[in-house]
Amino acid sequence: MEFLPIAIQQYAEQHSEEEPAVLKQLTRETHLKVLQPRMLSGHFQGRFLSFISKITQPTNILEIGTYTGYSAICLAEGLSKNGQLITIDVNEERAELVNRYIDLSGNKNKIIPHIGKALEIIPLLDFTFDLVFIDADKLNYIHYYEMVIDKVRSGGIIIIDNVLWSGKVTEIAKKNDDETLLLQQLNKQLKNDDRIEVILLPIRDGLSLVRKR
Repeated sequence: MEFLPIAIQQYAEQHSEEEPAVLKQLTRETHLKVLQPRMLSGHFQGRFLSFISKITQPTNILEIGTYTGYSAICLAEGLSKNGQLITIDVNEERAELVNRYIDLSGNKNKIIPHIGKALEIIPLLDFTFDLVFIDADKLNYIHYYEMVIDKVRSGGIIIIDNVLWSGKVTEIAKKNDDETLLLQQLNKQLKNDDRIEVILLPIRDGLSLVRKR
């Protein structure tokens, strides 16, 4: 869901940094070949992710939820020299597409894809992360957050996608709407977590920008 009127969204994109040609190509192929292309970060959010990465110049980035690799390529733009991005996704069927675009983007030696369950892979990662992007199955968002918070350095950044959930988080959730209930719980938890500072940004479907104290 886009929370801005379409004309405002288009104006914002037109007056923001252009997305690289390889990402335009990836967008087209994702829409042609992959289910739920709405899950793609897209031009505006992608440039935001790139901008945050360039500001922080991270050495180690963790991404939970690769999809077709768009956001990973954006985040990799800010990596410091010899930096790396580890991205995790459970879907093996998209691996060929992801790897092909990682190569095309020139990030073959920087982006390291993992196929499998993030809950099983994250504990095996012996790194301190400067930047984490969480954009996977919503029911495990709190688990992902709690698993990574101690792996993030002081001053490090966590970005969490879809925290507005098409506006449903502002309403009284139905008892069987587990995803909305979980996201409402997460948003409250972030607001009250004294380990962090947080700002919720109404970019696309909502991004929480978290800074570890």
